[in-house]
Amino acid sequence: MGEGKKNIMNSIEVLLNEMWKDYISYTPSAEKISKLFGEQVTNDHIAFRTLNLDQCNIFKQADYLKEFGYKVSGDYHFEQKKLNAIHLENTEERLPKIFLSELILEDFSHELKNCFVNLLSKVELNAKDLFIGGRSWELDYDLYTKLAKESEYASWLYVWGFCPNHFTVSINHLTKFHDITDVNAMVKANGFTLNSSGGEIKGTKEELLEQSSIMADKIKVRFGSINETVPSCYYEFAKRYSDSSGKIFQGFVTTSADKIFESTNK
Repeated sequence: MGEGKKNIMNSIEVLLNEMWKDYISYTPSAEKISKLFGEQVTNDHIAFRTLNLDQCNIFKQADYLKEFGYKVSGDYHFEQKKLNAIHLENTEERLPKIFLSELILEDFSHELKNCFVNLLSKVELNAKDLFIGGRSWELDYDLYTKLAKESEYASWLYVWGFCPNHFTVSINHLTKFHDITDVNAMVKANGFTLNSSGGEIKGTKEELLEQSSIMADKIKVRFGSINETVPSCYYEFAKRYSDSSGKIFQGFVTTSADKIFESTNK
């Protein structure tokens, strides 16, 4: 490996570790579950949420990730949730895929759109902030509940800002578990609740991807003078299958991802 590539790999490893530490600080269940496997867990993908504004959209995020050897490898649209998304893969295949989604603000009320336009107009964001910058504004609980009525995704972004939404266990890389049903059973046996929207397992072997996830942790957050408990983030599990050519599927299935998004529902 050349010196330049080695430096890039070192940099992305540092960034991925920062992302994980940030994520488990408000998703303690993920760290607990990762230890239950009793082995080193490989991340299938890491997901982030954002808005389709110039300063923070998915393509702005993707430009930053390209510095670390990532390239856009798929794009998706979620009509019901009013989202666009892309996923990126690294030239180094052992590194996790990155799934980036954005809220299409013009598809919502003026109040929701203006809320985020105003919030982001007061924030200076560098490229790295779009992944682990968090939230830099004060919260109002009434506004949070109004946003939640229009879009759970929007209300989540309002509270948490820019941070990893979930990490994902690659079942393909586990040595003690090979089936998503067994992973789910172990997770439930240890007291965690799975997202059952559309069934505990989203997707099928025929679709080349099976996914499941826990429901998001509940974290106490300060809203002005009051504390309220709201969903933070969740941990996902993915099993991938080979296509007719023998290549393991690396993309995503929108109908499954649509239900996975609901892991942060109240």
